[in-house]
Amino acid sequence: MAEQEGNRYRFITDAVENAGIVDLLEAPDERAGYVAGGTNHHVAFRVKNEEEQMAFREKIAQRGLNITEKIDRNYFYSVYFREPGGVLFEIATDNPGFAVDEPVNELGTHLKLPSQYEKSRVQIEKILPVISDNKI
Repeated sequence: MAEQEGNRYRFITDAVENAGIVDLLEAPDERAGYVAGGTNHHVAFRVKNEEEQMAFREKIAQRGLNITEKIDRNYFYSVYFREPGGVLFEIATDNPGFAVDEPVNELGTHLKLPSQYEKSRVQIEKILPVISDNKI
């Protein structure tokens, strides 16, 4: 922990560029949150690779928290766990990266779907809004 101000705890790392600060508020007398429209589903943390991810997984498991096995998300690997207050956390790797199925200079120009959704491609494409790069 880098700083504390009242019930706000700030954690800082230089291990990840542009994503190195997390503030946590301790509010034990507040109502518990719940998942509903307009709320966050989970909080994701980024790690360099699977080795770092598995080291964190081991630390979390040693603290008695249930944590998933490594899940292949095509572009990265994830593990998930809930902290004691019920918030869902993800630890995701940088590897293998988004250039596994298209060149970097074409990223974002084609609809890429995980294999389990390819069978629904036509239906998915029909309901997606058209995005234009034309300037208004």
